[in-house]
Amino acid sequence: MFQFEYADNLYLLTLLPVLALGFWIAQVRRKRALERFGQPETITRLMPKMSRYKHAIKFVLLLGSLLLLIIGLTNPQWGNRKESVTRRSVDIMIALDVSQSMKAQDIVPSRLERAKRFAGELVEKLKGERLGLIVFAGNAYLQVPLTTDYAAVQLMLRAANPEMVPTQGTAISDALELANSSFPEENTNHRAVIIISDGENHEDEALETAQRIRGDGTMMFSIGVGTSEGSFIPMVFRGQLDYKRDERGEPVTTRLNEAMLEDIARAGDGSYFNLLSGTDAVLEVLRTQIDRMEKRELEQQVFDDYNSYFQFFIFGALVLLVLEFLINYRKNEWLGSRDLFEN
Repeated sequence: MFQFEYADNLYLLTLLPVLALGFWIAQVRRKRALERFGQPETITRLMPKMSRYKHAIKFVLLLGSLLLLIIGLTNPQWGNRKESVTRRSVDIMIALDVSQSMKAQDIVPSRLERAKRFAGELVEKLKGERLGLIVFAGNAYLQVPLTTDYAAVQLMLRAANPEMVPTQGTAISDALELANSSFPEENTNHRAVIIISDGENHEDEALETAQRIRGDGTMMFSIGVGTSEGSFIPMVFRGQLDYKRDERGEPVTTRLNEAMLEDIARAGDGSYFNLLSGTDAVLEVLRTQIDRMEKRELEQQVFDDYNSYFQFFIFGALVLLVLEFLINYRKNEWLGSRDLFEN
């Protein structure tokens, strides 16, 4: 099994297109500066040993070196020994609300950021269970099926945002339906859904759905994010920060709907928690309640020994750096007037 030990370092790959854009801009400016200096034929006579392609060659080598270095920093690993492990666990789907109302800033820095931070800590607290992730707004989407790959769940949590769901709203019913259908059919008594939302539901089916899927053996817990006083929903309109407005042009206020979330938790024989009561306290109580659930035994083939291969990528990065250093910007004199990189 292949894995990155430090997968978070993959975010550094975003530097590559930025550097490529910077190089392209620099090359365009350089070309324009030379054109202002004189005609191409004149420039060629004045600088006969200047290579036309080596700037690009050297940059590609630098970019390749950086790419290999970043991959090395993630420490690619390959599992080389499997063993059977019997786990006792509960299957848990985390359903995260990413609707526009979650952008509200009645809790700092925003409802969504606090919800994602809480969900990340929840994943750490629930290690040992099989976890999955659903994001929802006007529709619900399965992001991570049930797994013990907690790094994958954390990665998708950090990437969660309202743009992931094109249809806006707060379709809690859809999220519950999707979570329930994502559990294995043979598991009818060891599963739970944890909804993290402001509860601003725009449908009447959520409570009915919660009652129905509880009959299938699914427990439900709900986490309220936001305040009863509410807040406006920030939006960027024509490059300017504004707020979501109604038909009359008035800013829309979004409020935490605790009643809805409490009803869903009650219908699912679970509990409701308000995130403002303290993250640590909520995590402890939630962990305790899940520990009380009946767990089932699962036999899994897992890798317990991994070999690291970061050194090959670091070595490759150093080789490319040395090559870049050895290449100058002049034509190769041993070929005479012919440029080594000419077509």
